[in-house]
Amino acid sequence: MRYLDASVFLYYILDPESGRNRIASKSLLMKVAEGSMHGATSVLTWDEIVWAVKKKVGLDIAKTEGAKFLRFPGLRLLEANETVLITAQSLVDGYDMRPRDAIHAACCIENGIEEIITSDPDFDRVEGLRRISLEDASASV
Repeated sequence: MRYLDASVFLYYILDPESGRNRIASKSLLMKVAEGSMHGATSVLTWDEIVWAVKKKVGLDIAKTEGAKFLRFPGLRLLEANETVLITAQSLVDGYDMRPRDAIHAACCIENGIEEIITSDPDFDRVEGLRRISLEDASASV
């Protein structure tokens, strides 16, 4: 199973149709929807999607995209429970991570997921977690 950072969804929603990141995101998300790749993300991703889309293109589209995310086929949504937050706090303490990134990394750690698909190099520092670029992930599987 691979963890999809919120950026995977945001590139697909917000990038121009011919943009490299949007094309790679679409390919990757299709693999999850079709079942050829097992994907997971935190419930926090819903918040990031709705917030970013609202800021960039408005509330109506944000509501639509939030609802689509919740119905995304084949995607496993991981809880951000107390155990995840305790691990996230240790990541903030140990790696000086931003809180949201720490929650995403902690969701991986607490659910035994070793690969995260993201363009954010901050995840490179987390022991036991391997960052995979969007392009590499969309080309594999």
